[in-house]
Amino acid sequence: MPVYDYKAKDAEGLTVTGAVEAPSEAVAQDTLKERSLVVVALRERKRLTLFQSSLGFFNRVPRKDVVLFARQLAVMISATVPIVQALRILVKQTSNITFKIIVSEIADEVDGGAKLSASLARYPQAFSDFFVHMVRSGETTGKLDETLNYLADQQEKDYDLEQKIRGAMIYPSFIVGAMVIIGTLMMIFVIPKLTEALVAGGAQLPIATRLLIGTSSFLQNFWWLLIAVVGITVSLLRVYMRTPVGRRQLDTLKFHLPVFGQIFQKIYLVRFSRSFSTLIASGIPVTRALEIVADVIGNLLYKELTIATIKEVEAGNSIATVFVQSKIVPPMLPQMMIVGEQTGKLDLILDKLSAFYAKELENLVANLVSIIEPLILVIMGVAVAVIVMAILLPLYNLSGAIQ
Repeated sequence: MPVYDYKAKDAEGLTVTGAVEAPSEAVAQDTLKERSLVVVALRERKRLTLFQSSLGFFNRVPRKDVVLFARQLAVMISATVPIVQALRILVKQTSNITFKIIVSEIADEVDGGAKLSASLARYPQAFSDFFVHMVRSGETTGKLDETLNYLADQQEKDYDLEQKIRGAMIYPSFIVGAMVIIGTLMMIFVIPKLTEALVAGGAQLPIATRLLIGTSSFLQNFWWLLIAVVGITVSLLRVYMRTPVGRRQLDTLKFHLPVFGQIFQKIYLVRFSRSFSTLIASGIPVTRALEIVADVIGNLLYKELTIATIKEVEAGNSIATVFVQSKIVPPMLPQMMIVGEQTGKLDLILDKLSAFYAKELENLVANLVSIIEPLILVIMGVAVAVIVMAILLPLYNLSGAIQ
């Protein structure tokens, strides 16, 4: 339904602005007249504003802000604060400019008669389909505050898990990045000076030394070509990965990576079980919940499994039918889902599973970090040994020949 931004005069002659949701401009004017407002200006809001379409990397809405939004809104609704007033308060408390504008527009739309869930759905950059359906469920059941609190809890768990994974990978990433930068600088500025004497001596150099000199010379003269090749390659790969074939190959490859394959699998299992549990507990039908979960998982193979499960459920079969036959799903998941179906406690079983897989994921990441640290030291040792063999030994031989 279209949204109309308006400017009007109230009964006291004060100018007020806002937004109203209506099927047509005439209905919007009648709605405003019923509120004792004299319309000064009325304009239909475009479905995709310039602001919405231009949301990119630099003005994303952080997950943390969305979690705080849900938590604070739940508290104010529980305290019987009118929803529009609560949204206005959140606008003042939000520090992120992008999110501040979004919440302000949502407040205008809700003030104009739109449902909160419908307004949230207009901003997929900030609120996922999962978030919107949870809010819609709360509106339907009349327990919006409880739903928002539950939603905030789940969002916080997801946020904490992401932060733990990122935090654990910061140190290895920093070390690897520093090694690459220092190694490149040495090849460009240090190695050429060390090898000048070897080249001037005219002696037959070992293959390791010649490779080192060749690499250094290439980086000195064609560093721009290397940057261009890397940039073009990365750009082409990103474009290819957005195609259906590329996306499928990437999502398939993730499961076959050493160590990382298990980490990716646990991430998808946590997303599936946690999201599915939350949706079912909120009273959303199983088939509709599966449709939402399919878009939340983030892996094409798991998405196809979930969509296939919808067809099985509609045909009257068990929800675990497809998962039992899949090789990318651990046996415990379908077995526990069957138990949940039989006992009528599928949401509780899935919640326990999400906690179990989240713990396993944390352990895998911790083990990965403990493996990477000594591996980095070994790589650094090998690099130093190669440089010593390629430079110092020929220099020693050259000095011996001179004597």
